[in-house]
Amino acid sequence: ERSTMSKLSQPPLRVCVTGAAGQIAYSLLPHICLGRTFGADRRVILHLMDIERAQTALGGVKFELQDCGFDNLVDVITTSDPNIAFKDVDVCVFLGAFPRGPGMERKDLLAKNAGIFKTQGKILDKIASRDVKVVVVGNPANTNAWVTQQCAPSIPPQNFTALTRLDANRAQSQIAMRVGVQPSAVSNSTIWGNHSSTQYPDATFAKVNGFKDAYEAVGDKAWLQGDYIKTVQQRGAAIIAARKLSSAMSAAKAISDHLHDWIVGSGGKIVSMAVPSDGSYGVERGLIYSFPVVADRGVFTIVKDIPISDFSRKLMLATEKELSEEREMTKQILFSGSKL
Repeated sequence: ERSTMSKLSQPPLRVCVTGAAGQIAYSLLPHICLGRTFGADRRVILHLMDIERAQTALGGVKFELQDCGFDNLVDVITTSDPNIAFKDVDVCVFLGAFPRGPGMERKDLLAKNAGIFKTQGKILDKIASRDVKVVVVGNPANTNAWVTQQCAPSIPPQNFTALTRLDANRAQSQIAMRVGVQPSAVSNSTIWGNHSSTQYPDATFAKVNGFKDAYEAVGDKAWLQGDYIKTVQQRGAAIIAARKLSSAMSAAKAISDHLHDWIVGSGGKIVSMAVPSDGSYGVERGLIYSFPVVADRGVFTIVKDIPISDFSRKLMLATEKELSEEREMTKQILFSGSKL
């Protein structure tokens, strides 16, 4: 009773979602409003932002949120103006990004998104809560998170993250299906690096039922170092090929997991988050790179001293190289001639 009362006396959490008329948001908003993301009794005010031509559809999403009758939902603000969307927000989920079109070069995609996230970062810096927690989902997610962080210097750098929990959930499920256990029976499967096809899904220190080594439980080293990695790396593309749309239901669940474990706490569980590197495992400091972390009440800690095999090191370096190249390309586009 007392804990419910104290939760209700907390001010509502202001949560901004960009790209809010899109399909990921449509799956994500119920998680938030049902209390799965920020805790059962945590009330929220939603700041839903999308481009001007999506405003009518966004109004429809607002109607549906009202029709669900969520007790935790205090208010819904819909807008195309980041100056309204980001005002005083405690959490910002960046779903919106410029999509890669046919024949589009990677550097063109980086350039287009760098411009968008530079603008958004600068506005966030001026008007969001001083401790706003950011998760970037729109691709290239890690580099978009880095750009936003660079353009919001007054916000703590560790508050900028990118989503690799979808990859981690995919990895966990692959092992669970292979062994024939529930997904929750698999722990410590980790994603290293970029949210791209160079990511490294690592089962080296994964456990099944809390004690059995995943390599022993699976009993197939060639699979764990071959098709398992490829399946997780290519899963997004496989879903697009099948649905003609990108992952939405699973992406939304992963965003909710990421935010829950960061802001409420992972309960001592090791989870994967793309966070600013502190130089752990030799990863270039400052890159937004996916690591194994534990988190509690808004603070994550990179898990240290995991032994890294030569096989793992090679794959970790390949994904770091890609991130480093993305950052250099973005720097040239964005910050040539300026100090940033």
